[in-house]
Amino acid sequence: MIVYRTHTCGELNAKNKGQKVYLSGWINKKRDHGNLLFVDLRDNYGITQCVIDNKNLIFKKIEKIPLETVVQFEGQVVAREEGTVNKEIKSGEIEIKIINFKILGTTKELPLPVFSDQEYSEEIRLKYRFLDLRRSKIHKNINLRSQVISFIRKEMESYGFLEFQTPILTSSSPEGARDFLVPSRLNPGKFYALPQAPQQFKQLIMVSGFDKYFQIAPCFRDEDARADRSPGEFYQLDIEMSFVNQKDIFNIVEKLLNNLFNKFSDKKVKDKKFPIISFSDAILKYGTDKPDLRNPLEICDVTEIFKRQDVKFEIFKKLVSEGSIVRAIVTKKTSNKPRSFFDNLDKWAKEEGSNGLAYFTFEKNNNEICGKGPIGKFFGPEACREIVKISKAEIGDSIFFACGKRKNVEKFLSVTRDKIAKDLNLIDENLFSFCWIVDYPMYETDEKTGKIKFSHNPFSMPQGDINKINFEKPLEIKAYQYDIVCNGVELSSGAIRNHIPELMYKIFKVAGYDKKSVDDKFSGMINALSYGAPPHGGIAPGIDRIVMLLANEKNIREVTMFPMNQNAQDLMMNAPSNVDDLLLKELNLKIIKQD
Repeated sequence: MIVYRTHTCGELNAKNKGQKVYLSGWINKKRDHGNLLFVDLRDNYGITQCVIDNKNLIFKKIEKIPLETVVQFEGQVVAREEGTVNKEIKSGEIEIKIINFKILGTTKELPLPVFSDQEYSEEIRLKYRFLDLRRSKIHKNINLRSQVISFIRKEMESYGFLEFQTPILTSSSPEGARDFLVPSRLNPGKFYALPQAPQQFKQLIMVSGFDKYFQIAPCFRDEDARADRSPGEFYQLDIEMSFVNQKDIFNIVEKLLNNLFNKFSDKKVKDKKFPIISFSDAILKYGTDKPDLRNPLEICDVTEIFKRQDVKFEIFKKLVSEGSIVRAIVTKKTSNKPRSFFDNLDKWAKEEGSNGLAYFTFEKNNNEICGKGPIGKFFGPEACREIVKISKAEIGDSIFFACGKRKNVEKFLSVTRDKIAKDLNLIDENLFSFCWIVDYPMYETDEKTGKIKFSHNPFSMPQGDINKINFEKPLEIKAYQYDIVCNGVELSSGAIRNHIPELMYKIFKVAGYDKKSVDDKFSGMINALSYGAPPHGGIAPGIDRIVMLLANEKNIREVTMFPMNQNAQDLMMNAPSNVDDLLLKELNLKIIKQD
């Protein structure tokens, strides 16, 4: 029987001195010192330094072996000479004196170096992903991902949850992102959809009498790529519980995430009990429902100030009279900052598509608060006092203003808040700062059509007495919907579910679905809820985003084994691809070429 190795490349240490060993792996790096050749041998577990002197008959052969060739070394464990110990690797106390070798796998010329983590183009990295995955940083990220998933499974089981698998081929959903469709051969003209999430199935599990469910669930959405979102597929920790309220779910998730982040990172979790922020407060204070709470800066509304007689900043006053709003950000003790700090922010704002960033600093003149800076002269003492009261500013602070339509101002000041915090070095990179965003509106207005649509999850329970909900004012209805956010990254959405069929019909009617549409689209769900459904709720934190945070990566591609590119293409496997005409015929499909 062939023995490829007696030990791994991350296993040997000084205790193994004198032993004869076999190691197998990839040649990671070579260093030729003339009389000695050092070879770093790499496998999944680490790197071991191997050495051979030029008197050995096989020296020349090993010298010619290309990097990334798979080899087996037979050798003896020896202690490294004093001063050459490498504390950065597990096997750094020893090296292997090579006695013999075998080539187990040859290699062609490499399109990118493996021993280095230097940046390469996305096209090269994804086309040769199997080589990219050999590189140290990304290899560690993928191992971390596996460890995180294993830990989550054990934790969830310890909390009394059972893991179930839900169907991959299901029906299309009218809400959410675009579906990936799968044609049915046995049912011509009909299609399955890959699940955007196991939403309906996990609710049906609760209706079936199971109390606590979880799953590391694959989800499929035909969405455009972003740094924190893969185009096509992703994984989430799907959770559902019966006989729970919002607080019960928060307690479970907080316990899990505290344990998970404390185990896999040296960074500190800022608050063991995560702050709870209403959606409306998040939009007002941070301009987004995904706030980075490591950033201490907050936004305040100062629209009313620009209706005062002693404010002469006519540009903003005119816009306010036409329905615009004004919001502001205060920075502490920045009056001593050089002019370049303010000019650079103004330049940045214009590059972002704004007209600039109006500002002044607070100072005292004859015991009166006044503004110093480009627009400070337009504000009288009483107006300055009122701004200080609203914004909680102090002498020596600066204030930055943005004026315009509500959504535009919110979006702009959200990124401005992040930009200023970065420039002032206000964000502690050694923290994980979680928060809950709650009280989402059940509905919103579609900007294109003007019609009422669901703002979040259509299966959510509305807040308040269900017998007194005023469906004539749908935009005032809030739901038991919640998001969990960490360092500005949305990890998950969740909700307490609507388990009452009669209420379901009313809620969908507001969004334009009649009873027949609901019965057709959600026949399995609505039928099941009619046979005694428990109150239930859940959440589904994204595995990819969790690992991205733990690995301190900015792009989800760095923690995904085989990601697609920005155009949802797998460059390594050439997917999506054309299919044979015979297969199309079996599926009753015909490709129509667009002009």
